[in-house]
Amino acid sequence: MNISHLKMPQRKKKFQERTITLAHGSGGSAMRDLIDDVFVGSFDNPTLSLLEDQARIDLGSLMLLGDRLAFTTDSYVVTPLFFPGGDIGTLAVNGTVNDLSVSGAKPLFLSCSVILEEGLEIDILRRVVDSMKAASLAVGVQIVTGDTKVVPRGSADKLFINTTGIGVIKTGISPSAREIQPGDIVLVNGSLGDHGAAILVARGELSLETDIKSDCQPLNGLVDAIVSVCPNVRAMRDATRGGLATVLNEFAQSANVGIRLHESAIPVKKEVAGMCELLGFDPLYLANEGKLVVVVPPDSADEVLATMRSHPTGKDSQIVGEVIANPAGVVLLKTEFGTERIVDMLVGEQLPRIC
Repeated sequence: MNISHLKMPQRKKKFQERTITLAHGSGGSAMRDLIDDVFVGSFDNPTLSLLEDQARIDLGSLMLLGDRLAFTTDSYVVTPLFFPGGDIGTLAVNGTVNDLSVSGAKPLFLSCSVILEEGLEIDILRRVVDSMKAASLAVGVQIVTGDTKVVPRGSADKLFINTTGIGVIKTGISPSAREIQPGDIVLVNGSLGDHGAAILVARGELSLETDIKSDCQPLNGLVDAIVSVCPNVRAMRDATRGGLATVLNEFAQSANVGIRLHESAIPVKKEVAGMCELLGFDPLYLANEGKLVVVVPPDSADEVLATMRSHPTGKDSQIVGEVIANPAGVVLLKTEFGTERIVDMLVGEQLPRIC
């Protein structure tokens, strides 16, 4: 159904409350006023404005973009809600956009479901929704459906968000970790650990003074640039929780290959490296929210690297390693002293609630 001609319903803003109450999750008029004012009033598109229990999308328009759907979901519980470089709203949009993008998909539609704690300030909610609006406009996706729940004070920590995303995968693009082969080259698009470090500092639990900002950013444009010069890209993954080390261990196990990293080539900002040394963290395991791990055939590596560096979100890209046949399923790090050590999967959690 083509809904581009439908006129958006005109609604008066009735919402005057300063904090969330249990009535805002009751399904009655208080909830409707909240949704109309804060969510529909901000996200503002013809599909959402219909306020059906589902978003209805024309299949014909999707088929023009590719031959497969990509479908993903994620929940966001970060604390604090606002941090240098972003907030829970930008995380919710960019994180789901990135999960779609690394499959080779063009992100198109998002859902937004929120769990609100009784007593949450409406101004805080508005700030988060405004961030989601700005992030979705920057990427070119629409937030077309959602849900709102309110829980009693103390049953949640202010605000949790779930976003589900739908995109279309371009014909001929099929990145998968199982396609990785010995000889392939591993690249990243910039410095590691920025998001995890920024969250730690923002919590104010340690007496640290630094201007580290989260790397929260969308990767869809960078992915488009990569597949335009290397449609046979082996695998792509955004290195979020567990960092680069976790992604590469997953790659190695899926493809039954080994991966060798070169410590001297891994980009880490001095501030992040210093904080890790002080606190005993390893930047290979720190979370990122705008870093892409790419594996490409060796004959494409130089062109892909140049392409990544020409894009704003990849200007600091580096080749950080290569795929080897043995030891299969293992990630090795060649240190600056010439020795090698095994880089295992993350055990436990370095820093909880980072996204």
